[in-house]
Amino acid sequence: MKGLILAGGSGTRLRPLTYTGAKQLVPVANRPILFYVVDNLVGAGVTDIGIIIAPETGDEIRRTLGDGASFGARFSYLVQDRPAGLAHAVTTAQGFLGSDDFVMYLGDNLIGTAITDSVRDFRDRPELAASVMLKEVPNPSSFGVAEVDAAGNVTRLVEKPKEPRSNLALVGIYLFRQSIFDAIARIVPSARGELEITDAISKLIELGGKVAFNRVTSWWLDTGKKDDLLLANDTVLDDWLRSENLGELDDASRVSGRVRVGRGSRIERSTIRGPVTIGENARISDARIGPFTSIGDGVIIERSTVEHSVLLTGARVSDIARIEDSVIGRRVVVRPGTSHHGALALMVGDDCVVELSTEHRGGGR
Repeated sequence: MKGLILAGGSGTRLRPLTYTGAKQLVPVANRPILFYVVDNLVGAGVTDIGIIIAPETGDEIRRTLGDGASFGARFSYLVQDRPAGLAHAVTTAQGFLGSDDFVMYLGDNLIGTAITDSVRDFRDRPELAASVMLKEVPNPSSFGVAEVDAAGNVTRLVEKPKEPRSNLALVGIYLFRQSIFDAIARIVPSARGELEITDAISKLIELGGKVAFNRVTSWWLDTGKKDDLLLANDTVLDDWLRSENLGELDDASRVSGRVRVGRGSRIERSTIRGPVTIGENARISDARIGPFTSIGDGVIIERSTVEHSVLLTGARVSDIARIEDSVIGRRVVVRPGTSHHGALALMVGDDCVVELSTEHRGGGR
């Protein structure tokens, strides 16, 4: 069985953070989202993986992931020339997939469970044309929704129904046989001009194919917006973070809870309340950090308080009384200024300077 990761798209919902980078590489707990997707596939024994990339961000994804050897996998990069839908992405990968069964996994989704059982079940049931993973949600109108029967089969799929008959949402992980290509060839673009994977699976059912499902009982997170990204960071830190100190901590600093400090990082005269992860070569001085905060490599925080936030590589925060609920891009400088910026919750793209009004100066321990 092969894997197919969809890592294209423009990431408009995460702008300005994604003006200069791929949304699938935005870090959660200091690891790109895409790394968790690869880990889940490899953990299920799926190591021959095609990665759908966009012309705009594909080179960055190639550089970050490499050839797959560091993950115990082999990657093939497949360019989707335009964002024409998930089913179009499948046809883009047809040459790579050949005659093999495959798992398709959206590259910006996180789930709190392994897909191993779903993959094994699909392999053991050759009568299935497809299988999907579903999660009960309180707002099904925002998702592709599956209707199912008592025998464990999907009977109907509807994309973002106004009056949903089910609360089971598609979580973005699908298992297919080769019959999916025939189904895609028989559908037409939707009203938004895309070939929808929900339409293709519905066509499979119409043609007599059996589609099964597995319920996701753990958490499932779409990381497409700032608040979603912060929730994903919270959840991964809460569930998966393990304490480790590979840096330096002076006697005047205090650490409580689960905290990971990377190599070369130094904490001076500061308080860290976990869960918090700090990357390599960061410097935290006269500051208060956490809980639920991820600090990337090379970040500098001085005389400031940062809570419930994500700071990407090379960011710097100086003399700010309090930042919370924020995502700060790569190499961004946040410092006092003369403007009257009243917000504490920030979403800042890469390589810029943010000057907050004097009422937000201060900080320290």
